[in-house]
Parts: sequence; C-alpha cells; structure tokens
Amino acid sequence: MSGGAGRARGGDATRGARTTEGADRTCAGFVALAGRPNVGKSTFVNAALAEKVAIVSDRPQTTRRAIRGVYQTDRCQVVLVDLPGVQRPRDALTARMARRVSQELEGADAALLMLNAEQGVGAGDRFIARALAEGRAQPVTVAVNKIDRVPRVALVAVLEQAAALVEQAEVFPISARTGSGLEQLMSHLASLMPEGPMMFDRAAVSDQPREQLLAELIREALIRRTFHELPHAVEVVVEEVETPRHGLVRVRALVWVESESQKGIVIGAGGRMIKAVGSAARRELERVLGSQVHLDLSVRVRRDWRGDEALLDRLGIT
Repeated sequence: MSGGAGRARGGDATRGARTTEGADRTCAGFVALAGRPNVGKSTFVNAALAEKVAIVSDRPQTTRRAIRGVYQTDRCQVVLVDLPGVQRPRDALTARMARRVSQELEGADAALLMLNAEQGVGAGDRFIARALAEGRAQPVTVAVNKIDRVPRVALVAVLEQAAALVEQAEVFPISARTGSGLEQLMSHLASLMPEGPMMFDRAAVSDQPREQLLAELIREALIRRTFHELPHAVEVVVEEVETPRHGLVRVRALVWVESESQKGIVIGAGGRMIKAVGSAARRELERVLGSQVHLDLSVRVRRDWRGDEALLDRLGIT
C-alpha cells in the first residue's frame, strides 16, 4: 500500500514463529472484534469457525453480548470475541454493551478492526481506530469485509484508506459471506497469539451457554420477521430445557417486549406471526441440539425493559 501506513494482505500469510516452532509448543489467546454496527462481525465469526455461534441480521446492533468463538489449529486456539457494534449509549442496555466492548478490548491479546467495503472508511471507523491505537499494547489488524459487493477500483481505494487508519497494521480484504481471504486472516491472527496452554477442549467452538445460544436463535427468527417494527425492543430468555424422552427436547422460552402493541405484532393476527417464528426457530434449535424440539413460546410485556437494570442482570447482559 502507498504511504507505508500498513500493508494489504492477500494470498499466503506467514504464521509467526510462536505457532510453528517446536513440536510441543502451543499458543492461545483472545482477539477482540471491533467495528461499527452491521459490518459483518458475527458473519465473520460463524464463517471462520464453520459453525453458527452468533446470530446474524442485516439490522445494526443485533449483537448484545460478547460472544466467544474458538478457532482451532493443531497448535493454537484463537478465541474470537464478537462484540456489540460501537455506538453512543442511549439507555442501560446500550451503556452495558459499550462497557462490555471496552472491557473485552482491554483484556484481549489482539484486536481486529472490521470495516465494511461497501460503506468505505467513515468517521466512526476513524474513531474506533484511534481508540484501538491509543493506550493499548496489543497489535491491531484491519479486515475489510464484503469485498464481493464492490468493484475492484472502489475496493483499492477502500484498502488504501484502511491502511492509513492504524500505523503498521496488516490489512486483509475478506468476504465473510463467500469465505474469501478468511484462511489468510486467521493464519495471521494465530501468529499473534502468545505461547501457552490450550484454554478450551479440542471440540469446543464457543463458551456460550446452551440456553443463551437457543435464546439467541429464537431472537434471530423474531428479528427477521419483525425487521422494521421492533428488533431492538425484543429480548428472549430460555426458561427451561428438558428431555422427556430420547430424541425429544422441550424448550420453554419467554419473549420480552415493551408494549401491548409490540406484543400484538409478535403474536400476529390469529397467532400467525408467533407460529411462523416458532417454526423457523424450531428448525434452528433442532439443528443445534440434534433432536426433535417442542418449542413453547410466550410473550410478556415489560415496559422500558432496556432501562431495567435488574432484568438486564437476569438476561446476562453485563
């Protein structure tokens, strides 16, 4: 790239000595994903792991909790921490989300700043880049996502802008949707991890509790069907999971909304919306659990739940 501020990477990426030297050496560490809402961080985590651990929506601010996905090689574990999009706090919910972003970035071994190639580099990206570069010792890598959606000339311009964001940062053009560039990026991130013992079981893909993943999959089905009406006003908590017999799992879940009108939207005329949501969510739950699922959904109104500190504690949004 011009100017020497950074280097765009494609093709082969070189692993660091810490991941390849010595037959018995291992490495493990955390990579915090930072970026504006809707740049594709959750899609990237799922694609890198070849496993769905984070819900995905075209609606910004879908991710509310720090979700950890474990990328494994023979000698290294890279724990990808999918963070909520950086935003200005508006209520107790978004204040907690912003606090979680700050905490996870402080504790990470490396940071990955993700940009949206379609949108280019904006003021929000520059703000996040400055925050990552100031006062933190961990290396920063830049990934320009959604390169499959922009023409080559426009992509070159975005990559040049990305290279200037963080001094000496490696820049990787990727497409989380198609998988382009992911292997090179993950190899680079593995090279940044410190030597040490593996932190997770070899079969692990996430540290997310089962109930939380199931609740998130139900919320994803809700968001996709109420995209314009109430995505930010909905939360889901799984209250009970039981196995009455082999091959059948019963899941009882509660949907929180903030008003009676929102409850009506979720239920729909003649119960059609809640039935459609339940059918879509059940298919995802059956895929994850590997079993037939009976899903019991109920909807409850709790006004201004996003400002209710006690409820947010219960929901595990810390």
